[in-house]
Amino acid sequence: MPWKETHKMDQRMEFALKALVHPNFRELCREYGISAKTGYKWRERFVQHGLAGLNDLSRRPHGHAAELGEAVVCEMVRLKQAHPHWGPRKIQALYQRKHGGEVPSESSFKRVLERAGLTEPRRVRRVTETGRLGQGRKAAAPNEVWSVDFKGWWRDREGLRVEPLTVRDLHSRYLLSIRLLLDQSWEPVRRIFLRLFGRYGYPRVIRVDNGGPFGSTGPAGLSRLSTWWTVLGISVEFIAPGHPEQNGGHEQMHRVMKAETTRPPSHNRRAQQRRTDRWVRVYNQVRPHEALGQQVPGSLYRPSLRSYPNYLPHPQYPAHFETRRAYPNGVISFGSTQWYVSACLADQLVGLEPSEGGSWRVHFGWVPIGLLDPRRAIEHRARNFGRLVPIHDSPRRRRPPYGR
Repeated sequence: MPWKETHKMDQRMEFALKALVHPNFRELCREYGISAKTGYKWRERFVQHGLAGLNDLSRRPHGHAAELGEAVVCEMVRLKQAHPHWGPRKIQALYQRKHGGEVPSESSFKRVLERAGLTEPRRVRRVTETGRLGQGRKAAAPNEVWSVDFKGWWRDREGLRVEPLTVRDLHSRYLLSIRLLLDQSWEPVRRIFLRLFGRYGYPRVIRVDNGGPFGSTGPAGLSRLSTWWTVLGISVEFIAPGHPEQNGGHEQMHRVMKAETTRPPSHNRRAQQRRTDRWVRVYNQVRPHEALGQQVPGSLYRPSLRSYPNYLPHPQYPAHFETRRAYPNGVISFGSTQWYVSACLADQLVGLEPSEGGSWRVHFGWVPIGLLDPRRAIEHRARNFGRLVPIHDSPRRRRPPYGR
């Protein structure tokens, strides 16, 4: 503040008296070489405290960790010992929820826990964006997007492999399920989702990586599992290959789960599942989340209104589409030739949209999976069936070509 040092108090008093009656406050501030914000501050302090309010205030902090009562410090330490992987900010939020009233500052929590030897310095990671989601969909409400993944496997003390399947609601951060499986085959995963859909309904979008059982190397990357989701009207969103950071919140949850439930691992898979279930309850109902304003996921999540149907619907196609049902071997008949589509689409209804040059664009639901060119039928007759021409603009980055 550019007061003249030799007459600082005189200038402040002169300014404060003029500020009470001057018709143009900002012009007065410019005359004294100060900002309007500083002028308002000194006028307000003069009105409230008189001449004493024009003195410089002490820069000493209002509170300090050393001045906290013994009971407060002991409670801080107790909460940290109960949740050793939580930082000072989460411990402060938990303290506020349990005790209310005036709560020590975050820096006080940090100093107390550091002096107690309960914190470790963290290495700050530099985050760089290397890719974007296929559709970049944001979740504005519960059940708009579920993120699904397999946590990296480990072996329990009996030497058996453990494959954790994790499902989380993107908006509320609510953990819907963590099930420890023996492998990543699609049937056990499907049974888990049947239970989830029956309990919570089902979402509009499921976000997954490209590996099995979620994706495949076939047309549009569909697998039997993602085909089933598509039949239910769920949009399957694949992240870019090799970019797990595009599902960063889910990966961060995996790191927390690993630190708090697997070091060391339990004796067997059942014991590990019980331990994980207890951790899920804490994660959903106790652990504050900074992205949620230090609320818990359980306070925000609500089940979906989209209940699981009594029977699986067939994909609906516009009137100008031709439709064919795939045989159990993934082949459709069109014209005088049989065309291989995908084994994942066995017994499913596919749509054929007329395209330029006499070819047909083949869809499964809203997903384009290839081009069928009848002009190549003759060259395919030497084989058992024809094959579709791949579509190079990936359907994982396309929006539905017609309303759904």
